[in-house]
Amino acid sequence: MTDARSSRPAADPPPLMGRFGPGRNMGGTIEKPRDTRGTIRRIWGYLRRHRTSLIATAAMVIATSALGLVGPYLLGVAIDTFLLAGDLAGLAGICLLMLGAYAFTSLLTWLQAYVMAGAAQQSIRDIRSDLFDQLQQLPLRFFDSRPHGDLMSRLANDVDNVNQVLSDGVIQIVSGVLGMVGVAVLMLAINPPLALVTIMVTTIMTLGLNGWIAPRLRSGFRQQQAALGSLNGMIEETITGQRVIKAYHREPVVIEQFGSANQALRQAATRAQIFASFIGPMMNFINNLSLAVVAGVGGWMAVQELATIGMIASFITFSRYFGRPLSELANLYGTIQSAIAGAERVFAIIDEPAETDAPQAQPIGPLRGEVSFSAVDFGYLPGVPVLQQVSLHAAPGQTIALVGPTGAGKTTVINLLTRFYDVDGGQILIDGHDLRDLRRADLRRQLGIVLQDTFLFSTTVMENIRYGRPTAADDEVFAAARLANADQFIHRLPQGYQTPLSERGGNLSQGQRQLLAIARAILADPTILILDEATSSVDTRTERQIQEAMLRLMAGRTSFVIAHRLSTIREADQILVVNQGKIVERGTHTQLLAGGGFYAQLYAGQLEQLSGTA
Repeated sequence: MTDARSSRPAADPPPLMGRFGPGRNMGGTIEKPRDTRGTIRRIWGYLRRHRTSLIATAAMVIATSALGLVGPYLLGVAIDTFLLAGDLAGLAGICLLMLGAYAFTSLLTWLQAYVMAGAAQQSIRDIRSDLFDQLQQLPLRFFDSRPHGDLMSRLANDVDNVNQVLSDGVIQIVSGVLGMVGVAVLMLAINPPLALVTIMVTTIMTLGLNGWIAPRLRSGFRQQQAALGSLNGMIEETITGQRVIKAYHREPVVIEQFGSANQALRQAATRAQIFASFIGPMMNFINNLSLAVVAGVGGWMAVQELATIGMIASFITFSRYFGRPLSELANLYGTIQSAIAGAERVFAIIDEPAETDAPQAQPIGPLRGEVSFSAVDFGYLPGVPVLQQVSLHAAPGQTIALVGPTGAGKTTVINLLTRFYDVDGGQILIDGHDLRDLRRADLRRQLGIVLQDTFLFSTTVMENIRYGRPTAADDEVFAAARLANADQFIHRLPQGYQTPLSERGGNLSQGQRQLLAIARAILADPTILILDEATSSVDTRTERQIQEAMLRLMAGRTSFVIAHRLSTIREADQILVVNQGKIVERGTHTQLLAGGGFYAQLYAGQLEQLSGTA
């Protein structure tokens, strides 16, 4: 999809949530230098929080690994001691002992999987919670060039890849390593020469295979995860923008773009899976080769009377036991690499600098609402100024209107006032305090915002209005809705105030969504009110009703109003005309008309349009 910023005037912020947020950039990535060991240590840091479960699992793994060695050992004893001697009673007894060992091993294997699954799921919950919490703490600048689908992919797919390894892989890794060590020790104790041959053949060939395939496999899964994130980003963007896609008949283009992204994912996934599937057959070859070596060397040693038949039978089984963990680990290797790649992408987000208050920031009480901009400079991108030397003053309770052409920088003034972004130069004061010295939470609790592009959540009408003040009583919600002239249409909904809304309020008209947003701002009872073309999406009759409600709402509050229809801001205490990032005129409606400048031209142009459509 084409980046919307390429066709927008430089002064406008990148689009995301209405006109107050940054936008999507399908090309944006957050790839950082790879640190596989560091990533594994961080995953282990989450896992070791559940020490009790880990200790219990480790104890059971050790027990099952030890019991796993009993069977092959008893097999050799059974052959040499009872079978060759014809002692059937002794043979039956040792067979029952082997059966008991295998049954107890199965029970412990199930228990350790059960306990480990609980620890793994708690660890994944912690990772997912940390990632989501971090996303809430990041500044809007972070989202400027991050596709939302990619962030969702990290929260869902990448975390799930880690989950697969923690739930199943940890036990296999630990039991595999312990089993290999135990088998090696037991083989060395029984017959050191034959043990060394078995261990060396299997280990050398496995290490060689691992050294060749590991970097290729890791790279393949990283590319696969990145391609999946890009595809998810495109899916999210096209679903969100369906109205625009259909309106401009861009379905064929979107389908073609999806096909390209899907093809890129297919190629990356194919490369990763080819290397992953290569491991199993190679490990089978290594195990079979080891078995052939043990049988050949063991047969020669038996002929030379350096080993017994039972010992050779045990060693053949031991070689299987020694090679099986290697095969399991090798087959698990692809999953491990995918999990590490996913964890790296998750930790890349967690390590992003969060939106923090200055060390000297102090809590503030109720604000009076005096706002001053002093020689403010700002740009969304380095070297691309949006505001230049902007200065203004709003006394408590005043209404300040911002007007000007699209892309002039009006919304950017509001973005800075709300501290969605911080100034590059100059200073913004509220009640004489530098905005950067105030806690964001304290500041935003006293701000009320109504955007042109209303965002509603997938909950009830009641909870959407109550969003700005969760403790508000139902009667206060009803009063706010009546003040915003929303009460009447709400009562016509199927369940009234308890009617659930679809995503972004899609089951309401644009005007109805706007009325709910206004009611939400009224209920929040802010000290400073921000209206971004709040009545642009309603009809003329409703607009008059809302204007009356807004006048009551703005009484006694400092209000900033962004308006394109200049007739709506004639009563503003001060009108600021913004053009190309600068305030070119300021004054009342009457003063600016008398001046005959840029504002007068804008006003005359709108009157001409109205008369032409009348």
